[in-house]
Amino acid sequence: MHKGAAVRLEIAKGADPELMQEFLAAIKLQPENVYTIDGPLNFFRLMSAYDLIDRPDLKFAHDTPYVPKELENPQRIFEQISAKDILLHHPYDSFQPFIDFLNQAAKDPQVFAIKQTLYRTSGDSPIIKALMEASRCGKQVTVLVEIKARFDEANNIQWARQLEDVGVHVVYGLVGLKTHCKTCMVVRREDETLRRYVHMGTGNYNPKTARLYTDLSFFTCREDITTEVAGLFNTLTGFSLTPSFKKLLVAPFTLHSNMQKYIRAETSNAKAGKPARIIVQTNSLVDQETIDNLYRASQAGVKIDLIVRGICNLVPNVKGISENIRVRSILGRYLEHSRIFYFENSSGGQPHLFAGSADWMPRNFYRRIEAVFPIEDADHRTRVVNILETYLTDTHNARILRANGAYHKASNKKGAPTVSAQEFFIKQAEAKRSSQALELAEEPALETVKPVLPE
Repeated sequence: MHKGAAVRLEIAKGADPELMQEFLAAIKLQPENVYTIDGPLNFFRLMSAYDLIDRPDLKFAHDTPYVPKELENPQRIFEQISAKDILLHHPYDSFQPFIDFLNQAAKDPQVFAIKQTLYRTSGDSPIIKALMEASRCGKQVTVLVEIKARFDEANNIQWARQLEDVGVHVVYGLVGLKTHCKTCMVVRREDETLRRYVHMGTGNYNPKTARLYTDLSFFTCREDITTEVAGLFNTLTGFSLTPSFKKLLVAPFTLHSNMQKYIRAETSNAKAGKPARIIVQTNSLVDQETIDNLYRASQAGVKIDLIVRGICNLVPNVKGISENIRVRSILGRYLEHSRIFYFENSSGGQPHLFAGSADWMPRNFYRRIEAVFPIEDADHRTRVVNILETYLTDTHNARILRANGAYHKASNKKGAPTVSAQEFFIKQAEAKRSSQALELAEEPALETVKPVLPE
């Protein structure tokens, strides 16, 4: 296998100098490229220690993801999505319904076609198996594989070849743009017409990380959304070069400009004396134009809460510039991965609420295909707003960013209990499971009818 040139040598502190010189000569590096490490050289190997050490007292208690009652029967999944949109919050809600969705599509004789993006997936992915089975069953299967997904390049190339071997149409996206959106579309024949069913999310189609990352999943068959998802797939496969989006915010076409529009609208509302609020959860905030517009919004009086797990180039709490902006990072049992965007929109009716695959970074706005979807169902909106508000009350895993760039642990009000948002969501899922089990136990048992045999 061809490999790139070495750029650095990491070696344990106290290593034999002659051995180090032999290494440097072998990989053609100079002494200034040596980094001595006082500790383990490869922390990735430590991950296996978790399973090898039998110490339950040092591990998180096992929790079972919740499966909503309407999704317990995979054979009825299209019927349930047809009845109403479904929103899941992983890992508290199970990722299994999406796997069921794909498995059912693979074997359902009414399903005509499946289209899906794949950025990252697990080694023995049930998703890949379902797509391959669908192709073997005669479905038209199109998969957009991002072969430049960092750390997963080899996996993705391997799966792409296996998919092609069974007749799947594998597409590698648009030149110069990474396919990062999380989208799956199933086309089904119903009543002499074709009906689309769509799943969109904030996280990767990876059952393993779906147990470790917090993300939102959304199922719908609403025509206003599914038509635009079909248009997105047409763009990705080269059938359409001038996509039109009204519901979805899609990078690099409409996402950045619309986000700036919503921030400016909050600024205008604050200047007019109207309520103005922005709440955003994202992995990183780097885009300069977005940061500048948030500063202007703060100066106009907009209350801004940013839940940014990773890199944040915005400086909060600077008098006259960003004193209305609060930034927190939450690092807990699960990796916070959702991207959620809330704008008060006091002059236009209900708030704007979105979720999707994009961080607020130039690469996501301009160099990737990203899809952000609106959350419009009243119950879903209430749930997502409650999720954001719960994060804003966290005093256990939250760290608050100060103007000097330092993070400090969120403090409790005197006498108030410590709040962990992640533990709250775990207990919430446990309560739903218990309530569902109780309902099932209270349902009257069906009478056993003895068959009547012919004389």
